[in-house]
Amino acid sequence: MRLYLQITRSTETVPFNYQHYLTGALHKWIGAENDIHDKTSLYSFSWLQQVNTNADGIRTTDRSSFFISAYDDKLIKKILYGIRQDPVIGFGIKVSGVQITAPPAFSNKEIFRTASPILIKKRQDNNEKHIEYNDPHAGKYLTEVLQKKLTIAGLSGEGLSIGFDMTYPSPRTKIVKYKEIGNRVNICPVIIEGSPEQIEFAWHVGVGNSTGIGFGALK
Repeated sequence: MRLYLQITRSTETVPFNYQHYLTGALHKWIGAENDIHDKTSLYSFSWLQQVNTNADGIRTTDRSSFFISAYDDKLIKKILYGIRQDPVIGFGIKVSGVQITAPPAFSNKEIFRTASPILIKKRQDNNEKHIEYNDPHAGKYLTEVLQKKLTIAGLSGEGLSIGFDMTYPSPRTKIVKYKEIGNRVNICPVIIEGSPEQIEFAWHVGVGNSTGIGFGALK
């Protein structure tokens, strides 16, 4: 399931690198007693949508929102309960409304735009390299990450294929800091081929690395 969260207007300017605040709110809603900390994330969340930007950061409006998506419906219900207990996110922002959405029906091939940039991390020569969309192995790495998550969930990864949509007219990369750690991320749609079940799983959990801290969410 997916939770679309309508949020209130901010009373303070939100810094551009705000992902860890959303991550903190998410874990607050899940609760201290949970088994997802430090585990491979079978969930994802978008960046804030419909915001105003200025030189110092962003401001949310009465039209702003974001979503949280998870493969496990029990996790979504736990998050929903947490929101009802304490809807505060920070910077004067609260959750003002929630829409619960079931996944759409998928075919064997879908193109997804990103709701947060895609991060691909690969260990090479004892260093962590961040892979860009035009790397010839980028699709292979994306596929391997999702296949690992499918295995964790008890699903088959056979026949799955993911790649960046190289017909997209304006792909780009940027550096996004998470708690002062810079990450080279990709802003480009992805094409996913596989079974409808595999594609639905990707819609829930996102693609690439670090979906649990706000990367790789799919619209």
